Amino acid sequence: MLSLAAIDTLLAISEGELIEEIILTLLAAPQLAVFFEKHPRLRKAVTRDIGQWRALLKNRLQDARAPAELTREVLCYQQSQLLPDAQFNARLADIVQQLASWNSPFLGQARQMIDDNPHFTPAQQTLFLQRWRVSLIVQTTALNQQLLEEEQEKLLNDVQQRLTLSGQLAPTLATSDTAAGRLWDLSAATLKRGDYLLIVKYGDFLSGQPELAALAEQLGRSREAKAVEKKDAPLETWRTLVREPATVPEQVDGLQRSDDILRLLPPELATLGITELEFEFYRRLVEKQLLTYRLQGDSWREKITERPVVHRETEQQPRGPFIVCVDTSGSMGGFNEQCAKAFSLALMRVALSDNRRCHIMLFASEVVHYELTSQQGIEQAIRFLSQQFRGGTDLALCLRATVEKLQQPGWSEADVVVISDFIAQRLPDDVVSQVRRQQQQLQQRFHAVAMSRHGKPGIMRIFDHIWRFDTGLKSRLLRRWRPGK
Repeated sequence: MLSLAAIDTLLAISEGELIEEIILTLLAAPQLAVFFEKHPRLRKAVTRDIGQWRALLKNRLQDARAPAELTREVLCYQQSQLLPDAQFNARLADIVQQLASWNSPFLGQARQMIDDNPHFTPAQQTLFLQRWRVSLIVQTTALNQQLLEEEQEKLLNDVQQRLTLSGQLAPTLATSDTAAGRLWDLSAATLKRGDYLLIVKYGDFLSGQPELAALAEQLGRSREAKAVEKKDAPLETWRTLVREPATVPEQVDGLQRSDDILRLLPPELATLGITELEFEFYRRLVEKQLLTYRLQGDSWREKITERPVVHRETEQQPRGPFIVCVDTSGSMGGFNEQCAKAFSLALMRVALSDNRRCHIMLFASEVVHYELTSQQGIEQAIRFLSQQFRGGTDLALCLRATVEKLQQPGWSEADVVVISDFIAQRLPDDVVSQVRRQQQQLQQRFHAVAMSRHGKPGIMRIFDHIWRFDTGLKSRLLRRWRPGK
């Protein structure tokens, strides 16, 4: 049995024009126009998928099977094209009988032409075949159109579901064009309305805690630029002015012994006029032992040297993925739990905007992993936000799992963020050593987000940065009633 694509090829039907017509109809849907007006950032992300839609429709046509009757009719038409005039006239009755068995739409025209001319001339034979081909094209085009309309309906339903999901989550997660594009990719997951509304709920909570959102943004930008010297260029001429001491007539700086007659002291000149001391004068002149004035000054000269060209360039350190470790102990329940989940959601938003990955590790008596930026990221985020905090605190177990994660491909540049109240037991020495090794040898960064002012300093000492967000009642009231809010 032939495929529709094969019949299109045999009959020279342009499937590309049919697909383009379906795509244009889809893009002209009123639902998309309203959505693009409301969420302009997502327009580029949606239109980026047009190529995938074309490929999907084309594959659907190629995989679709044509009805058996149409396949036999096309093959019969091909064989009839190759028959000489005499054989064609001899087989006309069989052709009409086959058309009747296949319920071909061309049957009526074929009988009418045979009744008008029982014996075809070459011109009539050509006309018969042309009309037969037109009938086959009409049948095939109708099948293609029906199939593409069904696929258009499925595609439109899928796009509408993704538009609904993206539109609901865009205010929370799509803060840039990059984030909007990645959010659109994540919206391919099959979710119910009640599921993703949990993300909207924590997004609303995060908007009511601007300090928490600002802390996430600040942590996301914490990698500073560093200056790098490059000395691979050829030598260049370097000219400088050098200041050197010199005996130039600037000011008297004392006395000295020399043979400078122009600066002799008057007593030395007096000895030259005494006959008995004249030879003594000449001896001291030869030995440069005459007392003279010492004049001291500075002179400048140009010094030319060769040196390599040194270029200082500021390179932004790569922003790697996030590994977010969330303490799910009982002491982190209530408002702390809300803040920890909202802060993790804010880091997910930063990761989407900066095209980074975000991995969540919940730790209590065991470690549970969630990948928030994978293809199932929204589903993973919902599962994470649905968790309840009611376990113990085993920070050592979490840090061991974190070190293992950092050693996996693609995670060596990750920033580790531990969200906890840090009311826990002292860390074992081997865990501290592992963390120190990661920090010193591999330059990996560990951040602590402390949600209590009662956290143990001894535990937090191993972190590169400590970001504090006190969730105590006094701090909450001060943030709520601060001036200007």
